[in-house]
Amino acid sequence: MNIVNTSNIAVRLGLAAKNRILILDGAMGTQIQALGLSEDDYAGHGSGHVCRHHSDHPQKGNNDLLILTHPQAVEDIHFDFAMAGADIVETNTFSATTIAQADYGMEHAVHDLNAEGARIARRAMDRATAIDSKPRFVAGAVGPTNRTASLSPDVNDPGYRAVTFDDLRVAYGQQVRGLIAGGADLILIETIFDTLNAKAAIFACIEAFAAQGATLPIMISGTITDASGRTLSGQTPTAFWHSVSHARPFTVGLNCALGAAAMRPHIAELAGVADTLICAYPNAGLPNAFGLYEEGPQDTAVQISQFADEGLVNIVGGCCGTTPAHIAAIADAVAGKAPRQISKGTA
Repeated sequence: MNIVNTSNIAVRLGLAAKNRILILDGAMGTQIQALGLSEDDYAGHGSGHVCRHHSDHPQKGNNDLLILTHPQAVEDIHFDFAMAGADIVETNTFSATTIAQADYGMEHAVHDLNAEGARIARRAMDRATAIDSKPRFVAGAVGPTNRTASLSPDVNDPGYRAVTFDDLRVAYGQQVRGLIAGGADLILIETIFDTLNAKAAIFACIEAFAAQGATLPIMISGTITDASGRTLSGQTPTAFWHSVSHARPFTVGLNCALGAAAMRPHIAELAGVADTLICAYPNAGLPNAFGLYEEGPQDTAVQISQFADEGLVNIVGGCCGTTPAHIAAIADAVAGKAPRQISKGTA
């Protein structure tokens, strides 16, 4: 295995973020939905990968599996976001843990999903850089899983847990090792609704880095679930920061659940306490009755531009409903604006 030149990656990212606001990509799921794929497309009938990773479960909706069954489609989505202005693209591995893949009977494919997911994203970035010479980075996306370590799924048994810290640590460790093997430049622990899950992911990263000789920068992104201004497990942005600050993340921030307007006060709170870079990637507004996101690229961009004007952010992008057009508009809107300066009074 090639050891990642971690110091070089961290230095390059740090220098880039010092000089300007960096751009993260948009929603992979939105782009995949637009392809209109069938069950046969997801399952990849006739694909060598799925012959080797056969499952009797339906696979439609298992977006991560497209890494193996439709790699070119995934690569093209990454490429489109890169050409729209993204400096950092996330691998299509949001649900690529044994815990999340158990719903599809694809636990055995997890290493390949992560390793190939990182390689596909890297190919897309190299394609884009060959065109414009702009350096780009691959963030290994680590999602929250579909279970929570802090809360019971059974209202009649509040002490019950569907998953343990060690279950999560082991699953995340396998995922992170796969992302490292595929050449991810950094790890993005995202859409955190339960900070205990995130702590397991952080611990798994530290273990994986130590075992494989590759210490990658870590980005950490929570999600505020509603107008309460708290995560699902009950933390304010300030409490969330103090719970994960020991990881010394490259960035901390928020994504998903809210549009930019609703996210703004929570990002401002986080920016006021965190002594690291701030990353914000909201949804394209809130979904309508059909689950669709109607906020256009310029509307999203104007709101995120205000984050920059207020000195709140260092990295911005989009979550649910955001397309390459949204990312291009966001990149244009924050171009030339100064990145947030870390105050000596924050911590």
